[in-house]
Amino acid sequence: MARVVCVHGIGQQVQGEALLLSAWWPALGDGLRRVDAGGTLDASEVAMAFYGDLFRPSGRMLSVDDLPYTAEDVDDPFEQELLGAWWRAAAQSDPGVVPPDAQDTLLATPGSVQAALRALSGSRFFADIALRHMVADLKQVRAYLTDPAVRGAVRRRVIGAIGPDTRVVVAHSLGSVVAYEALCALPGHGVRALVTIGSPLGIRNLVFDRLDPAPTGPRTRARGSWPGGKALTWTNLAGHGDVVALVKDLRPGFGDELRTGLLETGAHAHDATAYLTDALCGRAVAEALA
Repeated sequence: MARVVCVHGIGQQVQGEALLLSAWWPALGDGLRRVDAGGTLDASEVAMAFYGDLFRPSGRMLSVDDLPYTAEDVDDPFEQELLGAWWRAAAQSDPGVVPPDAQDTLLATPGSVQAALRALSGSRFFADIALRHMVADLKQVRAYLTDPAVRGAVRRRVIGAIGPDTRVVVAHSLGSVVAYEALCALPGHGVRALVTIGSPLGIRNLVFDRLDPAPTGPRTRARGSWPGGKALTWTNLAGHGDVVALVKDLRPGFGDELRTGLLETGAHAHDATAYLTDALCGRAVAEALA
């Protein structure tokens, strides 16, 4: 089994494990070089836990009534709330994004949803993402967190990739939620380091409060489970302009032993490789492999 298991994030349904690894493996190597880690990470030591195909509809011929996603498809309260959170975060980090006003806070009407999608399409973060893909990403997050069948199928993919030789799990975006839950479901695992990048794990109500296992304690001070034994090191990295990593510091929800880093990830703030090439990521991986 691989020493390093990677877990991708949202929007990868038309990719594949080999294609994603062709970008992740060199980026991991570059991160290790930033900290002068001895030796190199061989491609055979890295695996991608791929689940994107579970969100890919079966191929079929289109009829005249088939249309891509539009603003009207964002009709679920969870999706509307998450879209609103992305809009507010983008407006705070990108001066080019018009902030929502009070009437758009809850995105309760198709018009306010359209306004949110239009504002995000003009942001640095979502500039290259088509509207239908933005809506599809919202639906992926909702499906994982609210549909037990989807959650189970995705999590089994990650659990199946983690073996007795796995020492590091690097997980991006929604994949960080999956990896966290997978490790919690594997008592006695040998993983030494969990590295989460661009993670939404700290978003209360939408993500944190829906975790499995559920956080314990009073709601305002609830604490999530630690995803391993005392030997596990957890490093969370968040880009300053990463809208998905809305809550940058996960320590209030998971404990002060969690190591937190803030970094610059450039124009494509949520891109996984922008995290993997940073020295903070390289150091977290290198320490566990030493």
